[in-house]
Amino acid sequence: MGDYDDDTAFLGQSGPYFWTTFFLLNVVFVSTGFNGLYIVFVGAAPKHHCLIPDVNLTEEWRDAIIPFTIVDGEEVQSQCSRYKIDVVRNLSAQGYIPGREVNLTTLEQEGCLDGWNYSKEIYQSTIVTEWDLVCDNQWKVPFASSSLFVGYLIGSLVSGQLSDRFGRKKVVFMSLGVQCLSVLLQSFSHSWRMFCIMYLWVGASQISLYISAFVLGTEVLSKTMRVLFTTLGAFLFYCIGYMTLPWIAYGIREWRTLVAVLSTTSLINFPLWWFIPESPRWLMTQGRVKEAEAIVREAASKNKVQAPPVIFKESEELPLFKTYTMLDILKSKNLRCITLMCLLLWMAINIGYFGLSLNTSNLSGNPFVNCFLSATTEVPAYIVSTWLLKTCPRRVLLSLFLIIGGGVLLLIQFIPDTLHNVALALEMTGKFGFTMAFSIVYIYTAEIYPTVLRNIGMGMCSSAARVGSITAPYVIFLGTYNKVLPYILMGSLTIASSVVNLFLPETLHKDLPETVEQMQKCQGAIYFFMLHTFKCEEIENNIFLFFSLFL
Repeated sequence: MGDYDDDTAFLGQSGPYFWTTFFLLNVVFVSTGFNGLYIVFVGAAPKHHCLIPDVNLTEEWRDAIIPFTIVDGEEVQSQCSRYKIDVVRNLSAQGYIPGREVNLTTLEQEGCLDGWNYSKEIYQSTIVTEWDLVCDNQWKVPFASSSLFVGYLIGSLVSGQLSDRFGRKKVVFMSLGVQCLSVLLQSFSHSWRMFCIMYLWVGASQISLYISAFVLGTEVLSKTMRVLFTTLGAFLFYCIGYMTLPWIAYGIREWRTLVAVLSTTSLINFPLWWFIPESPRWLMTQGRVKEAEAIVREAASKNKVQAPPVIFKESEELPLFKTYTMLDILKSKNLRCITLMCLLLWMAINIGYFGLSLNTSNLSGNPFVNCFLSATTEVPAYIVSTWLLKTCPRRVLLSLFLIIGGGVLLLIQFIPDTLHNVALALEMTGKFGFTMAFSIVYIYTAEIYPTVLRNIGMGMCSSAARVGSITAPYVIFLGTYNKVLPYILMGSLTIASSVVNLFLPETLHKDLPETVEQMQKCQGAIYFFMLHTFKCEEIENNIFLFFSLFL
């Protein structure tokens, strides 16, 4: 294959064709913002305590039957125990007054044998209130969150193979259909298990949609608009859906209705099938040069420029084209080392990003406002990253914002409990740093891998990211034992990942590699030195050892 960017340079760097494709592809990302984090509201646990059955108790004993416990230095009602009903009923019948004539601390306690009473101050119903996912079943909430990210893992592995085989466009719209159907079916879940199973499908379809549309835009758009699409475009439109989600949830406090309404947000995208083109780059790798040329000529017509008689050189029409798989990445030492570092980097970033996103319901204040603030924090991050990526090296930027995100998380533990606003501001600053890193790593990885391996490479990196996102709910769950523990873990891991990033090659002002050979020519100075000073296996082992300290 020749140089695609050189062969299509006559199209220019902008124009109606590129702007239309840019906007239509970005519209697809809005639904991923709606459906990505609704577990924050659907899986929220309202204030609750043991349900008191309809037994003959005086008003004093009915108020005193729930014991008090100390949580974070405050005395609150126990959520998982009560004084034994039989004992309390006998004391009430005998006319004893709790607290004065009876020492409550000496009474025997029991679990919530009759269920729980949930506050409806904020939520009318959630999966927690419907299936009693509290106390001994509290672990089921982070498990439900993780099922989404397990779906992300499966979708990342499968979508790359499907997209490279059947085309970017077909996988985008197939994923839209599966996402719409799985979210709708989830609203009819009759059990927690069915909810988790459908959530797995939601995750698989959503990440497949995101990656395929992201790669399609990267390959279709011009070099200038590619940066705009992969930063301000894709992520900002995702953020529009994310910012809208808390207000939809604010208006719909019943979880089944909320999920059913969110499922309809994918429907408006299906007519876009007739307006979004297939990737000419992918068609070229499949030997379908005439189809690729037809798309480019249509683009020239819309941009009102004259296409040359022959767009792609005749020598490019090769009779056979090699089909690449994940095994091809593992065969080469250079590719294996680069891929390993990318996998670790994506995993660390996702632990921090999703950890902070899922933690919004645990922050003090209104959960809808907190979620909106968390989403709003991403907007300036995407705008700043778009501006910086035009002129700044990817490697330096990524390490800088990883250090900012991780450093802020390490500082939160030193903030007194009385300064809630300061802690909230620091958490939003950490979210800003992780969002910057999140947006940079996408375009960085897409620029490192060649066209023949780009979707596979992005899929593998996204799979590693899912390991991080699957872990994120349990990292947040550690806060039930020690509230600063999640911040220490996420902060330390992020700082460590910023070091690994220094070994990756720089891609600023370089053409997208088309072949594996072109990719292998691009090596960073530090990576080049390490690769030629030590064996590649030693580098791999050292990185594994380095990260094993944190995982």
